[in-house]
Amino acid sequence: MSIRVLHSGLLTTIQDIGRYGSQKFGVIVSGAMDSYSLRLANLLVGNKENEATLEITLFGTTLQFDEDTLISITGGDFLPTIDGKKVLSWRPILIKKNSVLKFNSAIKGSRAYVAFAGGIDIPEIMESKSTYLRANIGGFKGRALQKGDIFSVGEVSEIGEKLIEQLKNSDATWSVDFNNLIRFEQNQYIRVLKGTEFNRFDQESQNIFFEKPYTLTVQSDRMGYRLDGPTLSLAENFELLSEGVTFGTVQIPSNGQPIILMADRQTTGGYPKIAQVITADLPSLAQIQPTGTIRFKEVTLAEAENEIFKNEQQIKNIKNAIHYKIVSN
Repeated sequence: MSIRVLHSGLLTTIQDIGRYGSQKFGVIVSGAMDSYSLRLANLLVGNKENEATLEITLFGTTLQFDEDTLISITGGDFLPTIDGKKVLSWRPILIKKNSVLKFNSAIKGSRAYVAFAGGIDIPEIMESKSTYLRANIGGFKGRALQKGDIFSVGEVSEIGEKLIEQLKNSDATWSVDFNNLIRFEQNQYIRVLKGTEFNRFDQESQNIFFEKPYTLTVQSDRMGYRLDGPTLSLAENFELLSEGVTFGTVQIPSNGQPIILMADRQTTGGYPKIAQVITADLPSLAQIQPTGTIRFKEVTLAEAENEIFKNEQQIKNIKNAIHYKIVSN
């Protein structure tokens, strides 16, 4: 079965969990900005959690289906419709042959995810289907989807087949609860650890970083979030060699305005690192729209670890609940 793109939207790319193991060659990880929404979308259609999905940014694409297809929609609320009728997210959905799925502008969050039972049938590059836009690697011809593109869906799993049979009779009346995993508010506290150069900023800047809000600017993308707010200064200038950075590293360039490195980050960076966003808060950070505000809250390493352990347990519980819901019917 195949899907045709009728409208591309602002930026719709194919993403999975990411391209790990190649940073030593200068190849970035990429992958979903909101990994929790991607993983739950896949679980809802019987896929492996790391299967590729569509990532839709701010306003959406329009897709037409040439066969009955099991999908799910997670992430931000883009007011999706099927043949003009509103469709609910965070649950499995059986789309009929020749139907049109349309996403509008996001009213909550900034990224939506669409998973297809069987996954997206494209080759893996360096063990990942994720799109690396700047290098034209992976995904659909290494680029964002465009009007007229056609992509195929892979073989549906046994769980997916059972879901399809159930949904032929009626729509799903259940959904997954994401509220303890992802936040979609425009004004958020984002938890961080102190960065390796935190103590090299002057005392006033250290205080400001945790006390004052920063605005997410429109000059933000999958590579980095540029923030606007109080200027931060070093206690004294120093030369810093480039070193490894990761998703959520908060760097302070010479203009004193923070940049948070995101999914398409470079592999190394030479700006002072004032903080590191904890892994558990990266999906919520990814869902803030431009003009939203961020306040940083310091946590300990033990607290950060506890949050990720708690979230992973919740995802495991959701996975088990979905499996039980399907096999028990």
